Amino acid sequence: MTAPVILVVDHDAGSRRVLLADLERRLGDAFTVKSAGSPEEACGALKEMAESDEPVALLMVDDACSDVLVRAHELYPGAKRVLMVDRDYSSTSPAVQAIALGLADYHLVRPWTNDESMHRAVSEFLSSWTEEQEPAFELFRVVAEMDDPRMLRLRDVMARFNLPFVVHPPGEEAGRRLLREAGLDASRLPVVIRYDGRAFVDPQVPDLACAMGVQVTNDLETCDVAIVGAGSAGLTAAVYAASEGLDTVLLEQAFSGGQAGTSPMIRNYPGFPHGVSGGYLMERTCEQAWLMGAHIAFAQRVVDLEARGDRRVVRMADGSEVSARAVLIATGVDWRRLGVPGLEALVGSGVFYGMAVGESRAMRGQDVFIVGAGNSAGQGALHLAKHARTVTLVVRGGSLAKSASTYLIRAIESTPNIVVRTRTEVVGCGGAERLESLTLADREAGTTERVPAAALFIMIGGEPHTRWLPDGIAGDEQGYLLTGREIYDRAPARWPLGRDPMPLETSMPGVFAAGDVRKGSIKRVASAVGEGATAVRSVHEFLAL
Repeated sequence: MTAPVILVVDHDAGSRRVLLADLERRLGDAFTVKSAGSPEEACGALKEMAESDEPVALLMVDDACSDVLVRAHELYPGAKRVLMVDRDYSSTSPAVQAIALGLADYHLVRPWTNDESMHRAVSEFLSSWTEEQEPAFELFRVVAEMDDPRMLRLRDVMARFNLPFVVHPPGEEAGRRLLREAGLDASRLPVVIRYDGRAFVDPQVPDLACAMGVQVTNDLETCDVAIVGAGSAGLTAAVYAASEGLDTVLLEQAFSGGQAGTSPMIRNYPGFPHGVSGGYLMERTCEQAWLMGAHIAFAQRVVDLEARGDRRVVRMADGSEVSARAVLIATGVDWRRLGVPGLEALVGSGVFYGMAVGESRAMRGQDVFIVGAGNSAGQGALHLAKHARTVTLVVRGGSLAKSASTYLIRAIESTPNIVVRTRTEVVGCGGAERLESLTLADREAGTTERVPAAALFIMIGGEPHTRWLPDGIAGDEQGYLLTGREIYDRAPARWPLGRDPMPLETSMPGVFAAGDVRKGSIKRVASAVGEGATAVRSVHEFLAL
C-alpha cells in the first residue's frame, strides 16, 4: 500500500529544505514527504499524485504560496491543510482569513519555539486525517443490510465513542463467514461482533453499552448530588461536584455527549483555535468526571422525581431509585419534529434528526439536505460538504444572519458545494423504503419543486426534555424550566420557602437545572459548561443550609 504523502510548499528554499529533512527523519517510516517551491509546482505535483491514486494526508503551505489551497482541496478534499504564517495577532492575518473562509484547516506560527511543539501539532493534524479514513482495525464488525434503519443507532453510538467498525452485508461472503463463526444466521439482524468474538443480536442501547464495557446499572442508592443528563452541563457539573468531594451520581438515558456530542466541529469553544469535535470534547469530559470520582451509569432512563423530607429521590424506568441531598436536571432538549407527511416513516432510512456523524461516509457523492439555520445546522453543512456532492441548507427565514455565527456564515459562503435556499420549506418527501426525493416550497416565489435527495438532516431547534418531571417543578409554556429570580417573575406562587431561590434552583428546593433545559439558556456549549459549574456552587450553598 502506498504511504500517504505530506507535501511541503514553501517558497524559501532554505526553510523548505530544513523542514523537509526534519519531517522525513520523524515521519519518513509512515509517510512519504515531498516538497514544492511554488503554487504552480505544487499543483502539478498534486495532479500527478491524483492521477496515480497516491493518498495525500497533509499539506503544509507557506502563506506566500496559499494560492495552492483551493486547487489542493479540489483534488484532495480529505487532506488536511496547514497554513504556515508569521506571528500576527491582527484580524488581517492570512491565517484568520484562510480558516474563516474554510481554505485551511489549521495554522502553524513561525518560527516555532522548538521542534517538539511543531511536531506535536503535526502529529495532531495527521491523527485527525487518520481518524477519517476507513479503520485498519475492526474493533466491531457489524453484519447488517446497509439500509437497515437500526444501523442509525449503531453508527451513532460507534461514532460518539470513536470506535472503529465496519459493516458487512449478510449477502456477501465476509458477512456470511462472520455469521457462521458466531453460530448465527441472517434471520435476526443486525449482529454486532466484538473483537473477542462475542456477538450481540439486534442490540438495544443497554446491549451496546455492555458491548463497550461501560456501566449500565446504578448500584448506588444514596449520594450527595444526582445529575440527570450527560450533556455539556451535566458532565461539567459531575467534574466539579466529584472533584470538590461530593458523592456524585450521573444518570444518562442513552450515552454521554448530548447534542454537543453530535457536532462534527465546534469552532468557538475556548482553547481550541482550530475547533474540536463535539464527540471528542464530550468523551474527554466524561473520562474526566469518572477519574474525579463520579459514578456514571448509562442507559438509565429517569421517569420521576419527588421530594421525601430532606432528600430528593430519582426513580428510573427499571424501578430502581437514587436518594440524593440535591438534584441537577441537565436533560437538554429533543429535536423538534418537522411534521411533514411520510417523513417520520423514513427516520433512519435517509431522514435524520440532528447531525448523525456516523452517516458521513455514506454521504459520499450524494445530494443531501439540511433543514435549519442555526450553528448546529451550519456546522453540519460544513462537515457533510467534505463528503457529499452537494449540501443544501433549507432555511425558512430570509437569511442565516439571525441565528448562525458570522464565522460559520463566511465559511458556508466560501464552500462551493453548499447551497443556501432561503424562504424555503420541506413540504413533502418520496421513497418507499428509503428517502429518494423531497418537495421544496419556495414561499417567496410561490412555487414547489421536487428534487432528488439521498438524505435529510433536520436541525430546527428542540423541545425541552422535561415531560417526566412532576408538576411541582415550574416551567414556561414550552416546558423550559424556570430557575432563580425567574420563578418570582413568572410563577411566584410556586416557590414554597421564605428564602429566595438560589441561582439555577427550580421551584422544588434542592433541585437545580442547567443547560438547554433551562428557560433563557444560551444555546452554546461553553454556556452550558458554565452553567454546570455554577450549579455545583449553588448545590454547595444549598447543602450548607
